Amino acid sequence: MLDPRPVIYLIGMLALTLGALMLLPMAMDLSRDDPNWRSFALSGFATAFVGGGLAGATRNALRDGLGRRQSFLLASSLWLVLPAFAALPFMLGAPGASWTDAYFEALSGMTTTGTTVFVGLDDMPRGVLLWRSILQWLGGLGIVVVALVFLPVLRVGGMQHFQSEGFDTLGKVMPRVYDISLALLQVYLALTLAAIIAFMAFGMSGFDALNHGLTTAATGGFSTTDQSFAIYTGPLEYVAVVFMVLSGLPFIRLIQLMGGQPKALLQDVQVRAFLRWIAYAVGVIVAYRLATQDGSFHDILRGTLFNVVTLFTGTGYGSEDVSAWGDFPLMVVMLVGFIGACTASTGCSIKVFRFLVLFEAIKLRMRQLGSPHQVVALRLGGKRLEEDVVSSVIVMFTAFAAIFAALTAALALTGLDTRTALTAAWTAICNIGPAFGPEVGPTGAVDQFPTISKWLMILGMYLGRLEVLAVLVLFFPRFWRG
Repeated sequence: MLDPRPVIYLIGMLALTLGALMLLPMAMDLSRDDPNWRSFALSGFATAFVGGGLAGATRNALRDGLGRRQSFLLASSLWLVLPAFAALPFMLGAPGASWTDAYFEALSGMTTTGTTVFVGLDDMPRGVLLWRSILQWLGGLGIVVVALVFLPVLRVGGMQHFQSEGFDTLGKVMPRVYDISLALLQVYLALTLAAIIAFMAFGMSGFDALNHGLTTAATGGFSTTDQSFAIYTGPLEYVAVVFMVLSGLPFIRLIQLMGGQPKALLQDVQVRAFLRWIAYAVGVIVAYRLATQDGSFHDILRGTLFNVVTLFTGTGYGSEDVSAWGDFPLMVVMLVGFIGACTASTGCSIKVFRFLVLFEAIKLRMRQLGSPHQVVALRLGGKRLEEDVVSSVIVMFTAFAAIFAALTAALALTGLDTRTALTAAWTAICNIGPAFGPEVGPTGAVDQFPTISKWLMILGMYLGRLEVLAVLVLFFPRFWRG
């Protein structure tokens, strides 16, 4: 039987850390004489108390390390348990949310989805706004660590390819997991600090720059205003585009870039495809908008570039109403949302790498139909793809499509308009942020959704963030038997 104590210990330690981090928004509200600081003080104490108790009760559990099944259980449990603690300040203080809304907001933050049920952000206590941004920043870091440390070693699900494509390259430089995690943290911190400084340099206030720096590096999309990025049109959009693209690149390559190896980034087939597909999507939509809408070329280009990149990377900021561009541009942005950023980035969705693998598998199959006796190895970027990598990618596509269809149907059955149900399922499972439809509020909030719709979106966000298969494997009895 699986021993859950190491998992409980690590969750306890992380809950203890989460409780300590609540001191930051508490201090923010205290500095402004905002009585909302008490909600963070009480929530932080409760979270740290429970986390410390769990860690203390299982303090010797990690003596033999984590096993394969325990690693899976840990990765799948974190994004369920920690948001429950993170939601406490939203219920005990402003905005006085229900359990459903508080958990929705916390999970949306920690999965870096960015869909919100809160309205009136402009009048929220600053501690609440900062806490939302911190949750997204933690979620962005967490998913990269899981992607590069836990799942590649296990060789299951859609993350297998790191064993053959990226993880081995990184391992030659830093073979120990500790070194990998430390390097990831350094790159993530550098990216976050650079974004904060750049936002301030181009006119954002210090507080807004701090929050947007945190959520841009995490490709999360929470903002400090109901208008999202619409009040920052101009040069700040270009600044955000730069950092969203950087955050959507494989962190392995960013580590190598900081280590003086730019060649690895420039030659990465996934990176080249990511940048090329962004250019294609922007070019097609700009051409369509110029032909059908009034406006200057520069304004249309800037707005299209920003909103395509924010949806491609799953950041979810909005500076314009994308649905107002027309049905064709909306289809294009939904497609890029399904593609997502690069694997091992803070980005979301299916990921560029898996699409490249799928395309190569289709091309190989077409060649084999013409020459059935020819034996050709499947390659990507000059490297051979193992059969288990290809099969896991195909399984990932199948599971993703099936869950998206089921989630769309379930949301429609709750009474949502067809467009709302479709885009709500899309934004949840792809961890993007915005939804479109008559039930979506003017600020983009989904606060008017039925409670059951919110819980369906919670399920979609959870499955999408852990890339479906890492969760589904837990439902197989063989997993628990070992």
